[in-house]
Amino acid sequence: MAIPQAGIFAIGEPAHIFLELAVAPGVDAAAVAKAVADVHEPRTTVGGINFVAGFRPELWRAIAPDDTPAALTGFNAPLQGTGSYSMPATQTDVWLWFAGASYDVVFDAATDALHDLTGVLTIEREQSGWSYRHSRDLTGFEDGTENPSLMQAPLVACVPDGSPGAGGSVLLFQKWRHDGHLFVDLPVPEQEKVIGRTKLDSVELPEATMPKDAHVPRTTVDVDGKELDIFRRNVPYGTVVDHGTVFIGFSQDQLRLDKMLRQMAGSDDGIRDALTRYTTPLTGAYYFVPSLDGLRRFATPEDDD
Repeated sequence: MAIPQAGIFAIGEPAHIFLELAVAPGVDAAAVAKAVADVHEPRTTVGGINFVAGFRPELWRAIAPDDTPAALTGFNAPLQGTGSYSMPATQTDVWLWFAGASYDVVFDAATDALHDLTGVLTIEREQSGWSYRHSRDLTGFEDGTENPSLMQAPLVACVPDGSPGAGGSVLLFQKWRHDGHLFVDLPVPEQEKVIGRTKLDSVELPEATMPKDAHVPRTTVDVDGKELDIFRRNVPYGTVVDHGTVFIGFSQDQLRLDKMLRQMAGSDDGIRDALTRYTTPLTGAYYFVPSLDGLRRFATPEDDD
């Protein structure tokens, strides 16, 4: 059984740093794999971090063609929605995620990794994140309420055994800016219609009163009558005047992530997610997060002495 990268499921960490990096000119794919595989979290039993690494699907296919899901692609073009609405494509080559109990250890780990990757990868974007009221996003609503339990999450987030890329995960990574006070200034009942859940206790609105454009139905992925889950690890980001949500969605396949975005954008039926009228996507990328087995075969052997 292929073992997934454990940090995918390490919920509850309040401090986060995300790095998106590009391959430096003249560096081949094998060198990238080795450099990333050699990045390590601090070896400590307390106050440590979780580290997760992902690759542009086309890059990982060049590195490990037999360990890449078929037809998996990067976010290589903007996703066109209804009317003039679109979601941007800002695909880069490598994605690194550092998460921990305090920002100082996360900062040090990300700084050390960036230093070690000098000459192989160059930084394109850096984003920090943090927890807000335990499990709420900056709209004040609970986030991730439809997540599977940690017992079931690997079945949702990871490619099943026997398939190319087994134990790995398809990641959708986006940064969504909240547009000022437009949403929070709405009366709470109107906010609840936009989201599709009650604000205080996060109860889904009855089907009879659920707006068709509410966020809940637009992000529910149904294929052939079966609901397909996504494992979300979203976190808030930003400052008082410029803030929003970092969307971090893991799936065993790309289909459900792509379908979710198309539903949100109204690409197929013209019904756009109401929440997109109060938030703006600034980035969009897909990464393949290989299994531990897939990644560590490129690592420098450790000295046991």
